[in-house]
Amino acid sequence: MEIYDGRNNRGEDYALCGVGADGYVRILAAETTNLVAEASDIHRASDVATAALGRALTATVLFAKQLKNKKDSVTIQIKGRGPLGDIVTVANFGGDVKGYVVNPDVELPLNSVGKIDVGGGVGRGYMNVIKNMGMKEPYVGYSELVSGEIAEDISYYLSQSEQIPSVVALGVRFVPYEGDKSEGKPFTVDRAGGYILQLMPGASEELISKLEEVVVNMPSVTTLLSAGATMENIIEDIFKPLGRFFVTKSECRYHCSCSRDRTENALRLLGKDELGIMIEEGNGAELKCDFCKKTYNFTNEDLVEIRKTAKDSGVKFK
Repeated sequence: MEIYDGRNNRGEDYALCGVGADGYVRILAAETTNLVAEASDIHRASDVATAALGRALTATVLFAKQLKNKKDSVTIQIKGRGPLGDIVTVANFGGDVKGYVVNPDVELPLNSVGKIDVGGGVGRGYMNVIKNMGMKEPYVGYSELVSGEIAEDISYYLSQSEQIPSVVALGVRFVPYEGDKSEGKPFTVDRAGGYILQLMPGASEELISKLEEVVVNMPSVTTLLSAGATMENIIEDIFKPLGRFFVTKSECRYHCSCSRDRTENALRLLGKDELGIMIEEGNGAELKCDFCKKTYNFTNEDLVEIRKTAKDSGVKFK
């Protein structure tokens, strides 16, 4: 394995998508350092929450690169029974991704091997993968969580629900925070990223064995990224013994598409009954986006106007 000189200095996040080994391996890879750091800041997440959410965000970016159209999107719901609670991430074909963890302030001691205990934070449970691809109904896949470590769970999902044998590597690496200590943040995200390598039908046992051997003997993705490698470097090293590969590159970023209009539509969907109750209470409404924490405030007068175009549920309010 090569040692790379110089850091990537937090350039733009990006994703790679392509094939290698004469088309028998699909390649999905991404560096997601900036978007994971942004998510951590938005949610004021602890290290274990950032590690879990960061891995899920990276996986969702990679899943989205398999979509076909700009309006297509994929949602990953990790329903663990650990102290972090649910993790929800959403990405679209264009590279926009967002997510949240229900309990972002959870802190846990290191696990038995001295690493951040993502598995303990997530716990066991199940995972849903929802793909909206412009059809009448979305595709929904399901699998159990086998470890809570995210990468293993994604690999298990792909093999069980989509019948695609896959190698999955996801990581988030931290360094001590060197900014204003009064901010109370003990760490910052140094590097984040990952890859999914999927075996296509017809892949030989020899190819499978070589791929397993290469991946097992590689340092972690974030170790290589922190040493200055790019994701292209990492994919190149993986495929040196496997044959040629080809990838295309595109940007990815943390982006929430919420707006006051969309929030107003969400209120409208409550219906005239519920809006009528809110109006009678006279407190207006305050809605906060789970993904970006932006707050939208509506006065009682706003609610009256919204109710005029809400669906009539049959109950009348004065």
